[in-house]
Amino acid sequence: MTPSPPARGFNWSNLGVRVLSGVILAPGVIYCAFLGGWVLMGVIVLAVALIAREWASMCAPAAPARIAAAVTVAVLAAATTGQLGHYRIAWIVLVLAAGGCALLSRAVAARPSDAAFGALYIGAPTLALIWLRASGPAGQMWTFLVLASAWSADIVAFLAGNLLKGPKLWPQFSPNKTWSGFFGGLVAATLAAAIVARVWAMLRPDELSTGKALLVGAFAGLATMAGDLWESMLKRRFGVKDTGGLIPGHGGLLDRVDGLMFALLAVAAARLLVNLGWPR
Repeated sequence: MTPSPPARGFNWSNLGVRVLSGVILAPGVIYCAFLGGWVLMGVIVLAVALIAREWASMCAPAAPARIAAAVTVAVLAAATTGQLGHYRIAWIVLVLAAGGCALLSRAVAARPSDAAFGALYIGAPTLALIWLRASGPAGQMWTFLVLASAWSADIVAFLAGNLLKGPKLWPQFSPNKTWSGFFGGLVAATLAAAIVARVWAMLRPDELSTGKALLVGAFAGLATMAGDLWESMLKRRFGVKDTGGLIPGHGGLLDRVDGLMFALLAVAAARLLVNLGWPR
């Protein structure tokens, strides 16, 4: 594992680029999430292909194309199965396809298990997103909730951490993250989820209470920052600063959605609990 780089100072010009990138990309994502169905699936196909390419470039830089293709096919096979409504089968497909990725990458990757992990790492939140959005208007609410929570956590954690500074959260893996950013992001995610739930309650009062939304938002915020830290550890392991250069101010697409990927899993689990009647 490569040593962590020194912490960077606050870069206001980079902030402007980050904001501009978000302003350009976010409306399209929101619109596709609103429409759902195969429109959203089209966005998923593009995102999976791009993230798989970034993953392959990290874990097998000498020959990324083969692993990128294998991971993309594995994830999209599971995603298509889920989009057709066969969610339990989709998880089985994902696990089996991940094993296939390991076998196909034996000749080009130093660690074939990295290809299998990449398929699971990308595929699990992809299936969570498809399942969250699937059930009509309720799916819209849950999808907007996870987007609002993850994006709010990212933005406020970045601002609070750079402006308030203070003790480092985990300097061994991410020297720029602070406890002030952690708590700022957690509060922002919690409030964002509550706001989405309150706005949605005007249309469908029985969907999600404010109290439950606060719990879900806190869970999503924790997951978002855990996902960010997890990707930082992965980048240290592979010795890269960013996963790519696709999005100005952010790096690669994986750099942009790392927290969202964990948040999708957390909110999907929370929705499952709510569907089962917990917490009461």
